Amino acid sequence: MNRDPLVPLVASPFRHYINGGWETGATAGMSFNPSDLGDPVGEYARADVRQTDSAIEAAHAAFRDWSLASAQRRADALDAIGSEMLARRDELGRLLAREIGKVLPEALAEATRAGQLFKLFAAEALRAFAEPLASARAGVEIDMTREPLGVVGIIAPWSAPLAIAAAKIGAALAHGNCVVYKPAESAPACAAALASIISRAGLPAGVFNLVMGSGRKVGARIVGHPLVAAISFTGSTETGTRVLQAAAARQARVQLEMGGKNPFVVLADADLDGAVEAALTGAYSATGQRGTASARLIVERAVFAPFVDALQAKLARLTVDHALKHGTDIGPVANAAQLERNLDYVRIGEQEGAQLLHGGRPLERATRGYFFEPALFIGEAEHRIARDEIFGPLAVVLRADDYEHALYLANDTAYGLCAGICTRSLERARHFRRHVQSGLVTINLPTTAVEHHGPGGGLKASAYGATDAAFWTAVKTAYVAG
Repeated sequence: MNRDPLVPLVASPFRHYINGGWETGATAGMSFNPSDLGDPVGEYARADVRQTDSAIEAAHAAFRDWSLASAQRRADALDAIGSEMLARRDELGRLLAREIGKVLPEALAEATRAGQLFKLFAAEALRAFAEPLASARAGVEIDMTREPLGVVGIIAPWSAPLAIAAAKIGAALAHGNCVVYKPAESAPACAAALASIISRAGLPAGVFNLVMGSGRKVGARIVGHPLVAAISFTGSTETGTRVLQAAAARQARVQLEMGGKNPFVVLADADLDGAVEAALTGAYSATGQRGTASARLIVERAVFAPFVDALQAKLARLTVDHALKHGTDIGPVANAAQLERNLDYVRIGEQEGAQLLHGGRPLERATRGYFFEPALFIGEAEHRIARDEIFGPLAVVLRADDYEHALYLANDTAYGLCAGICTRSLERARHFRRHVQSGLVTINLPTTAVEHHGPGGGLKASAYGATDAAFWTAVKTAYVAG
């Protein structure tokens, strides 16, 4: 593996990676540690439209050769990326914890997941994409093949800056596309570290490009550029809708992974201890800043009081502190805007009549950071805290009269990313799995219990477009006479 252990993984200032070289930007920004605002992670370059165009043009120029590269060559490059990520997971995990505020065990798990994703797509690159189809005519053969699209623009969020990027970049490269990657401005160090590893994998210049900067300039230019054949976006529903509209205007292919207000149902027959633990993990791990977090806890009336009491007791024992500090259960929220959003929704919840049981206030710690005490409400289905995506450690418990009412409440949302249920009834579990309006379903597990090799997806306002090879490739059908 091409790695010098004496060279740091990434160093400030974090630069763009365009056409095989590192470039400074038109302007610069600064990334700060949300656990300690006195600890700057580093300065990063911010691209303008000219540099974004340069990256897109480099990817376009590289596409012809890369699209014709052998499957083994693509697989070897992706495997090398995955291997280095796994070998350097400790460095990557600490960097992620420092930049985003995920507690170290969660950050290490994400770094591992990202490396595994690249290896998964290394294997995917070796799969045959030819599909024979029987002809209705004698002496004629029909072959369907999948071919790469061209330049793919990838716009990823700060919530999982290694894993989400790995899933998108790995898939695009495995299928023979070239990439222009724009990370969130809250995670430039993670993006630069990933680009550093990719730069050593033997990809031709221009096949992978990193441009950092604002969505207003860099993101909009990627979405609107005529040489970008497809856009894969993860972020808010509001921004995703704008991406879809802009891409549709020029008939570019689009994949959107957007918001969620995920239900977690607890029936009266559930193992209560297991249900409480799954709810705690699903709602509050990663500081609630993940798309699969269970923000609506729907509990059957017969076990409502003991469930709430047990969850409240567990919340009271959680430690909120510096993400790199041993023993921390929940780190800070990622940035000032997210902290203010959390506090706003606590105020909204109380104003609308929801009962605040725990937390919901900023915390002071030894270091100055964006610390927030996880909030737990009892509310009603019409409350905004039960309907709006907040993306923080704030959950609301809703009463359900029975299973049918719980299923109704689970589906009573504009979103459809994931849903969970705790029950001992196989019949109820099967019914829920079939009838809940969600792309992902967990049974007697947290809603966050997804694995790197399982397909994602969502329904309603949570997703748009295919998530498998159908998105990353175009089908070509050939009719051949013998």
